[in-house]
Amino acid sequence: MAPSGTIRGEVAVRHLSKSFILNGKPLPVLHDLNLMIRSGESLAIVGASGSGKTTLLRILAGLEEADGGDVLIDGRQVRGVGTERAVIFQEPRLLPWLTVIDNIGFGLETRGLSREEARLASQRYVDLVGLKGFETAYPRQLSGGMAQRVGIARALAVQPEILLLDEPLGALDAMTKIGMQQELARIWKEEDVTTVLVTHDLEEAIFLADRILILPREKGGEPRLIDIDLPRPRDRSTPGFVRQREELLGLFGLH
Repeated sequence: MAPSGTIRGEVAVRHLSKSFILNGKPLPVLHDLNLMIRSGESLAIVGASGSGKTTLLRILAGLEEADGGDVLIDGRQVRGVGTERAVIFQEPRLLPWLTVIDNIGFGLETRGLSREEARLASQRYVDLVGLKGFETAYPRQLSGGMAQRVGIARALAVQPEILLLDEPLGALDAMTKIGMQQELARIWKEEDVTTVLVTHDLEEAIFLADRILILPREKGGEPRLIDIDLPRPRDRSTPGFVRQREELLGLFGLH
């Protein structure tokens, strides 16, 4: 964690590059990317398949190494995973033999808390994600949306500076997804955490993000940063929201 009194959760990406080998040849995915993610902001990353969205998120998480460039968190270079970051994947990846509250507290136990201490600390996050009354349920007894709430609560329980989300709502049905988007907007308002969200859903990006990073698929293309200057809570039916959606669709040639 950052020392007391310093900025928490600020991310600097400097000249970041990453390639993969495909059929014996390098395939560039990220090239000379520069980006500053402000403390406490919500950034969405969008782009066509193959543009490097998940690769960038994995590099920020310390799960993937870049070929060149640096990632700094609160001024310190990222070298592998760290306790100041938590990751939420598309699948919640809950431990099937643990109850809801014990899944949420699992990360706290690995950091030295007793089972009882972890349960006490986890109760706030049970309440935060709307699962009060389900503390003793097992993952097999939960719907997809409820399981993802547990995953979100588990990530928040360790009080990270930065929350990294890789298509966290992609597997949910349309109605559950909209409800979870509203829940995420509410939770992020209550939690002091920088969030980076990878999504294919442009409307989701507008609904949740302060800024949107659009990664180009074409080699040599320039990334674009779009400010989402809409009041919160956001309403998808307002003229401002509709204009923002049309602008993004236009950038992707989807009119």
